[in-house]
Amino acid sequence: MQGDFFFAKDDPQMQASREVAEVFPAGAQLILRVANQGGDAAAYRDGIVRLTNDLLAIEGVDGGFSITTDDPSNSPLFGRILLTPDPDATNIVLQVDDTDPELLLPLVEALVDRHESTSLEIVVSGVPAIVELIRRSLYRDLVVFSSAAVLIFALLIGVVYRDAAIVAGTLATCFVSVSTTLLIVQAFDVGIGLLTANLVTIVFVLTLSHVVFLTANWRRAAGEDRSGRILEALGETWEGSFWSMTTTLLGFVSLLIATAQPLRELGVAGIAGTLAALAAAYLVYPSVLGRWARIPPPTTDATGTGSLGARAAVLGSALVVVGALAVGVPRLDTDPGLLSYFAPGSDLREGLALVDADGGSSTLDIVVSDPGGDVVSSRDVYPRLDALQAALEADSAVGVVLSPTLLIDHARTIPLAGLLPVGMLLDLASSDALGGVALGFVTPDRSQARYSLRMRETVTEPREVVMARLTSRVEEVGLQADAVAGLYDLQAQLGRLIASSLRIGIGGLLALFMGVALIVARSRVIAGTMWVCLGAIPLVILGTFGHAGIAIDIITSPAANIALAIGADSMIHLVIRVRRLAAAGVTTPWVSAVAHIGRPVLGASTIICAGFGIFVLSSFPPTQRFGLAVIVGTMAAATMALLVLPRLATTINNT
Repeated sequence: MQGDFFFAKDDPQMQASREVAEVFPAGAQLILRVANQGGDAAAYRDGIVRLTNDLLAIEGVDGGFSITTDDPSNSPLFGRILLTPDPDATNIVLQVDDTDPELLLPLVEALVDRHESTSLEIVVSGVPAIVELIRRSLYRDLVVFSSAAVLIFALLIGVVYRDAAIVAGTLATCFVSVSTTLLIVQAFDVGIGLLTANLVTIVFVLTLSHVVFLTANWRRAAGEDRSGRILEALGETWEGSFWSMTTTLLGFVSLLIATAQPLRELGVAGIAGTLAALAAAYLVYPSVLGRWARIPPPTTDATGTGSLGARAAVLGSALVVVGALAVGVPRLDTDPGLLSYFAPGSDLREGLALVDADGGSSTLDIVVSDPGGDVVSSRDVYPRLDALQAALEADSAVGVVLSPTLLIDHARTIPLAGLLPVGMLLDLASSDALGGVALGFVTPDRSQARYSLRMRETVTEPREVVMARLTSRVEEVGLQADAVAGLYDLQAQLGRLIASSLRIGIGGLLALFMGVALIVARSRVIAGTMWVCLGAIPLVILGTFGHAGIAIDIITSPAANIALAIGADSMIHLVIRVRRLAAAGVTTPWVSAVAHIGRPVLGASTIICAGFGIFVLSSFPPTQRFGLAVIVGTMAAATMALLVLPRLATTINNT
């Protein structure tokens, strides 16, 4: 069941798919679109024969159809599944078992490579192929670009601090936290999946945040005594690090109640990574910093009596920008099509789009029955099944539709079979002699019928709208929809979960942050100001994506939480610094705090943006979107922490 890639088998979203699969046994399909590029019809047919025979010999392929095994010219069934709008292209349709696509698809691809030539152009599609291609792209890109991001992190840390010991210590600390996280994740039997594949970069960034503030406080500490400097830095940084960690940790804890496996796995991995990042930063990094790092020359502490200046202009500009971007949030697409996982214009995307345009590429099952309880083969109900077949095929979002009526129409092409009643034809098609083909479309007691649809992923309508329209077609012909299942439905549910996780995750994190802000600021006014500034960060990310028409998929969705964690870190450290400076009698604590915190925040933001900027160069759109979202969020977080928060808090305090 290919939905396992997005959900666990025991997830509630999989219940309908499991039940339909149990009642209507039918394997997944691989579709090979074979185009005649040479113009020689005889050579093309010979090529189809050889390719079909080799494909049917693959372990994991239960059966298949092509123009050389089944004549589509007079069959309503084979005419729909084998012929395409292009007269020079036909399909080979393979029924496959539960073999992992990671094992099956390479065997199919090896045969395709062997048979493909200048005269035969072959494109492999179908749900197992699309899901496996997404998996490959995800893992390949995240390995390559995560490694490249770490290299960029190292180079920029060197440029910012110009100290080999700090660079080595930072990298060693981050590697320890990442390794510890991976060991914990493995111990809890959490696999590397859709979201946990980002784990290395997420933990690296969480660790880097602690390290940057520790380094800044160490460099600003007074005296030549290394032990004294490191103790002072630890004392200055610990409170901010602890509450930043707490906020991030609770955000990941909230994912444990999610009903989708990838989100729960990210929750477990994120909890482990958050704790490992704090532990490594305070157990590993101080020993390197205190022993080998070069002590900087003494500097005058920035505790002057300047002003922030231009408060009205900065606050007004921030309000306009955030307000304008917030308008784009309702336009955000959290339900992208499967083809959006592949780069526009690429050979792979174009090939899959051809198959999708021919007859659809994403499966949807609709199980129907008679509201009065009559069998579907009765004289009263069967014409309604036929009417539903026509209504579904007429929908622009639907490609090929397979149903009991097509089986019956195909059976009637056999000599004398047209004289038999529908019930008897279904009995014959359900027998072992014909492979029990009808069991995939009608129940043994004939109380229910299944319509197997291939949905067009190139249609831009929301899946929820499409499915609501299709179920209304069922009611219009006098039937009732008992179940809706398949990957198309699972993707719609995934889209709802993404939208829900953004609302609940971001909303929950903001609610938790208010409690932390009250503890840290010890002032309801400043806590409220922090909360407003932090709340602007997801508005900027999601609004930017909404205006730009960039989809938020399951891989991209954690980026907003990462940016929130970065913003929370900066604000918490800033406000703690303000509180301490005010207690020490500094007359302009916000000015001095920005002077203290500004450089580490800007340095960390630059490093993070450059590292995640590597992801934007990927050929895999979800990786690009993930990197872009983190960059936008990081820039917004730094702006809110250093420009907006100090000016807003000062303005409120002065009124």
